[in-house]
Amino acid sequence: MKADVTLDCIGLYCPMPIVSTAKKIKELAPGQVLEVLADDKGIKRDMPAWCDATGNDFLGIEEDDGHYKAYVKKKGE
Repeated sequence: MKADVTLDCIGLYCPMPIVSTAKKIKELAPGQVLEVLADDKGIKRDMPAWCDATGNDFLGIEEDDGHYKAYVKKKGE
């Protein structure tokens, strides 16, 4: 999946990947895609829940040997 910006959250554990995502998404323009790299499996449930709560679009998550790439599209204004 193509992302406009990548946020590296490797080594961070709940709730820091979500806190970092919330901070970073504010810097993006509506419609841009943020790729979040993480190694905390909690991101699999936390990111979709955060997107539901904030109105941003959860585009999916890729898993590869304990590393995760979550994709979030910033909601339109």
